[in-house]
Amino acid sequence: MDLDFDLTDLRLFVRAAEEGNLTRAAAHQHLSLPAASARIKALETRSGLPLFLRQPRGMRTTPAGNAFLHHARQVLRQAQQLREDLREYGTGLHGHLRVQANTTAVSDILPELLPDFLAAHPKVNIDLQERPNALIPQGVRDGQADIGIVAGAMDTHGLEAIHFSTDRLVLVTARGHRLAQRQRIAFAETLDEDAVGMVPGSTLQAFLGRIVEDLGRTLRLRIQLGSFDAMCRMIGSGVGVGVVPESAALRNRDAMGLALVELTDAWCVRERYLLVRDRAALPSYAQALVDRVCGDRRDDASPR
Repeated sequence: MDLDFDLTDLRLFVRAAEEGNLTRAAAHQHLSLPAASARIKALETRSGLPLFLRQPRGMRTTPAGNAFLHHARQVLRQAQQLREDLREYGTGLHGHLRVQANTTAVSDILPELLPDFLAAHPKVNIDLQERPNALIPQGVRDGQADIGIVAGAMDTHGLEAIHFSTDRLVLVTARGHRLAQRQRIAFAETLDEDAVGMVPGSTLQAFLGRIVEDLGRTLRLRIQLGSFDAMCRMIGSGVGVGVVPESAALRNRDAMGLALVELTDAWCVRERYLLVRDRAALPSYAQALVDRVCGDRRDDASPR
């Protein structure tokens, strides 16, 4: 099987798969229809498998074509990232790091660490993306990210998972709220209260949404905000109760008049891991960021 494909072929294939129409795909790639058809047939010949089903009103990918489409998109993304990285290196940049992290890391952990790191590495840029926990390991495996930061149990097969801290979620209320006097509470007991949450799409909000769905209930969300500090401000003002990381709750407790109530649910305690493909193979500036996040806990790195 000859898998030597050029980028023009891959762009044409992706466009044809998305459009379901080779004529439009050819026009988009500035190719004649016969030339585009010949390229697709050559792809199938080299693959040794049919990649499209031809139909009277267009075309659709076969199961093998779906797999080809997935990898073609990855190759094209990586080629685009290569172009962008080289362009930045041409302006004097010495390094570019892509980090995918969950809501807590983006909101609470990295803002404390990155200013000093960037000051110490003035020629390194960081592309930081907030992603759901479950998608981050695959992003690191696929090369979309150099470093991932996650919390909780998930599939990290093929990656080095470095434990660096424990994430504890707590219920936060205003001090005058009726639940403020409770020492411990189950999350299900809070669902009759007005709630303050994170914006849709945030890792924590998606996680809590699944918990509530499993309970057959709904959250009575009054407002959704973009940061834990903003959540704490609204909770302290009496808008509702909310579930936030203990670190954010403690940081805002005195200034915003908050009460912290321990959650009894097992899921409220989640171990945090930093994920890399191969820590030893990282460039020095990437290893420096790993050390800052993990406190240089080299003995706690384990392949999964």
